[in-house]
Amino acid sequence: MKKYYILLFLIFANLFWAGNFVFGKYVVTELAPLQMTFARWLIAFFLLIPIAYFVEHPTWKSVWKEWKILLTMAVLGVVGYNSLLYIALQYTTPVNASLVNAINPVVIFLLSALFLKERISFRRGLGLFISLFGVLLVLTNGHLQQIFHINYNQGDLLMLVAILAWTFYSLIGKKLRTVPPISATAVSVFLGLLILFPFIIFSGIHYPLHNKKVVIGLLYFGIFPSVGSFIFWNVALRHIDASQAGVYMNLIVVFTVIISFLLGQQITLIQIIGGILVFIGVYLTTKKERNENVFRLTKGVISKNSEE
Repeated sequence: MKKYYILLFLIFANLFWAGNFVFGKYVVTELAPLQMTFARWLIAFFLLIPIAYFVEHPTWKSVWKEWKILLTMAVLGVVGYNSLLYIALQYTTPVNASLVNAINPVVIFLLSALFLKERISFRRGLGLFISLFGVLLVLTNGHLQQIFHINYNQGDLLMLVAILAWTFYSLIGKKLRTVPPISATAVSVFLGLLILFPFIIFSGIHYPLHNKKVVIGLLYFGIFPSVGSFIFWNVALRHIDASQAGVYMNLIVVFTVIISFLLGQQITLIQIIGGILVFIGVYLTTKKERNENVFRLTKGVISKNSEE
């Protein structure tokens, strides 16, 4: 797959997730977090199955052979991260939630090096630092000292658990190469729905479909962050390092500010500067180093000569 397709997939995945933050804080006042999670994935499931069938033509028997890994991904990514995010928004502000979520790329970066033995070059480390600094500028509007004056609560702690869930989801997704990504997402969603179903029955099924805000929000959650983002993310993970993809999650804050601006909120110069820094950081982490390519080429030549 061409590199620019992968970059577009990662950009759109995080754009859709940014919308999840913006619209999630409105819908969570009308629905319980588990109800939101179940409804969005139910919508997504009926879209993923035909997409997987017509695009990938999977052999479902071979897909289900990886049910243990897919079940783990369902628990972590489908149920875990999203439910924890919506629950966290009940106790904390979107700013606090975004601030905690901003350390997700760092966690993915470090754990990818630890568990997947991914090479952490100076360029990628610098790009991560610049991108994270841009995120903090956007979140604090240039007043970085605010980071130390925010009162963290149980919602912020839940966000920490959420990003750990997403990190391990991404690491496992990187390992899963034998199953087509859309089919893998569809089966993970199905397993996630089975996990959520008893909780929904126990808590009672109540969806105020007369409320346009709820209906529009659920349709958005089910189509864009559920189907679009998860497919784009899992496809990208088949072609680049998890640490490399993780840096793109810093774009969530930038896109959140842009969406909020389009909805009528003001945007400042310092936020624009922060957004530019995020894009510079992302560029540095995704640009291949010439020395790295030379090293790989030389290694291949030496290996070939030794075999001869």
